[in-house]
Amino acid sequence: MIALVRPDGSVSVAADDLLIPNGTVITADGKRLIIAESYGERLTQFDINADGTLANRRLFAAIPGHLPDGICIDAENAIWVASCAAHAAIRVLEGGTITDTVPLAGESNTYACMLGGADRRDLYLCVADSFDPTKTRDLRSGRIDVARVTVPGAGWP
Repeated sequence: MIALVRPDGSVSVAADDLLIPNGTVITADGKRLIIAESYGERLTQFDINADGTLANRRLFAAIPGHLPDGICIDAENAIWVASCAAHAAIRVLEGGTITDTVPLAGESNTYACMLGGADRRDLYLCVADSFDPTKTRDLRSGRIDVARVTVPGAGWP
């Protein structure tokens, strides 16, 4: 579920029936919201109405074999996806074409990504061997990897 919280503090359901909603971005023009549905293996988009409600739910991209976690958006409205199932970050165009892949060393997983740096062309990846709290050795494996990309970040966050 996605909740809409209004300035007066009232809360309503903006969207439901999502398969493990995860990373979320808003396009630079503020007109679309795109959300990663981890168990849906897809990115779903909505139009953002002037009052903040969501409309026109539709598929941005099906990405079979990927469990999208954190996401970020670039200046071409492509989505960088932290794909823990693939041990990589992937760049996805609307429609599902994967244009770039940043593989991780070994069996590491990526859980979040963000474009930053002075020119927003540094792709920061939040990486660990596991998110399982019973695997204490794996929890100490956390790190931030950085990959240089061609297209700068845009939108929110």
